[in-house]
Amino acid sequence: MPGAQEIVDWWNAGRRRHRRRVAALGVALLVALLTIIVAVHSDHHALAAVGEDGQWLRAAGDYASTRYSPLAQITAANVRQLRPAWSFSTGGARGHEAAPLVVGDTMYVVTPYPNVVYALDLRAGGGTVRWKYEPKPAAAAQGVACCDVVNRGAAYADGRVVFNTLDAHTIAVDARTGRELWNTKLGEINRGETMTMAPLIVRDRVLVGNSGGELGVRGWLAGLDLATGAVAWRAYSTGPDRDVLIGRAFRPFYAADRVPNLGVTTWPAEAWRIGGGTMWGWISYDPELDLVYHGTGNPGPWNPDQRPGDNKWTSAIFARRPATGEAVWAYQLSPHDLHDYDGINEQILLDLDIKGRRRKVLVRPDRNGYVYVMDRATGEVLSATPFAHVNTSKGVDLATGQLSLNDEKTPVLGKVVRDICPAAPGAKDWQPSAWSPRTGLLYVPHQNLCMDVESVETGYIAGTPFVGMNVRMYSGPGGHRGEVTAWDPVNARAAWKLKEPFPVWSGALATAGDVVFYGTMDRWFKAVDAKTGELLWRFQTASGIIGQPITYRGPDGKQYVAVLDGVGGWAGAIVSADLDPRDTGAALGFVNAMRDLPAHTAKGGTLWVFALP
Repeated sequence: MPGAQEIVDWWNAGRRRHRRRVAALGVALLVALLTIIVAVHSDHHALAAVGEDGQWLRAAGDYASTRYSPLAQITAANVRQLRPAWSFSTGGARGHEAAPLVVGDTMYVVTPYPNVVYALDLRAGGGTVRWKYEPKPAAAAQGVACCDVVNRGAAYADGRVVFNTLDAHTIAVDARTGRELWNTKLGEINRGETMTMAPLIVRDRVLVGNSGGELGVRGWLAGLDLATGAVAWRAYSTGPDRDVLIGRAFRPFYAADRVPNLGVTTWPAEAWRIGGGTMWGWISYDPELDLVYHGTGNPGPWNPDQRPGDNKWTSAIFARRPATGEAVWAYQLSPHDLHDYDGINEQILLDLDIKGRRRKVLVRPDRNGYVYVMDRATGEVLSATPFAHVNTSKGVDLATGQLSLNDEKTPVLGKVVRDICPAAPGAKDWQPSAWSPRTGLLYVPHQNLCMDVESVETGYIAGTPFVGMNVRMYSGPGGHRGEVTAWDPVNARAAWKLKEPFPVWSGALATAGDVVFYGTMDRWFKAVDAKTGELLWRFQTASGIIGQPITYRGPDGKQYVAVLDGVGGWAGAIVSADLDPRDTGAALGFVNAMRDLPAHTAKGGTLWVFALP
């Protein structure tokens, strides 16, 4: 029988062995736990990458605004088999310009005023309403909306769907339940401010801008906190540098733009306060340079004699820091904008070989009729080439960045100036282009319109039209009013061009299946060969299409294509607003060019979703 000391030694040894086993087990458990965490983290990012590949989280699809999808089940060879999978009526009858969003197994659709948001279940055939959010914007906003009561879509991030309402509110709702998370008022409809753009979310910033340039509204872009909706910064398009958020970091490429306070000195006294430059268009983001890019709208009023000077920074492009709004560079596309050419079109961010050198570029098909290829780090214009019929200018001087104007087309007070091309909506308005890295082509939906104008004196009264121009638009050379141009930005030329009877007011979509989708105002949704432009498939919807097509992978693994019909917007106001076709000056002159549209389409508001059998 062991002695007392031996028992104590045996007990202590056992305790030491137990502690070693527990320690070893603890280390093993810790290693296993860390392995699981790393695996889960890696899987999360892998799933996020795969998920984004089949989802559509923002109106432009990606930050670069390419509107390109790598999905390739639908190809140029089989797109002829495309059939309607399901449809959904929004209940609205005004212009439907929005892009749907797809997050997981849910689609989100924002309607024109009253800006209802629908969450649609994509399982079991799709189209079942999961929830509906009704923001109930002020009815008076309809009376100050320039060009129909449209909405161009929403954005998704961190479990939130964020969108704008016509009465100048930005709202975030819970993507799962539709519960309102925050609601921020940003403008005053009594001053003519509305909001129609689709937000862009960059990290914790929601970027939004205002509409109302035809009512003497002063334009701005605001950065809101994604979590709370609080305004972190607001950058105006006109006024002193402190308001435009121009500081020491501002380095425009062209020397003439480096003068302080150009947002004041290029205007008559105090005119910048009602000078336009609204921001109702598109925003892109380069994560590597940490810059967002956005345009600014036309100066007010349209009558240029009432605002001598370059009218900085209207009809321009800004590069800004998303966190602070600080301007890094700016470039004015149309100084002293004579023809309402604005500067709100999309900026497509690409890396291209330009003249034997790899460049980070911004490609911009502008309303003034030129495709600009710019260095997006500096703002240097590398090329600027007409993509449509242009007689209002003679070219862009690359050394100075200046647009050379044709004085014969300058509006003159009390005189009718004829055959101005392009017309006020430009060679291309808001309708966004799509880029395919497979073909190296940019697919530009646009119009072919000219106009006669007469400048008249106008006065500013808050919340009322501030235009000073009588306008009559009509078809351009060839008699057709719309085109789709496949543009080669490296060689600065068109690869092919399609003609349409009406302006192509819808967005474009490009896919890895080498198919390009777009819609027409006479109710056709079309698929064409990305390489040649050959018509491959078409489907006639219930109303003209001015929406933005998207594509996504459904819960069943199939590729779908979706688009909203519902004619309207500036081009289709004759239908959506029941305008008299005999009033040739209605809709700021657009009615004259669209008098036959009511014979080709009725009002609408239907989401169409297509798939292969």
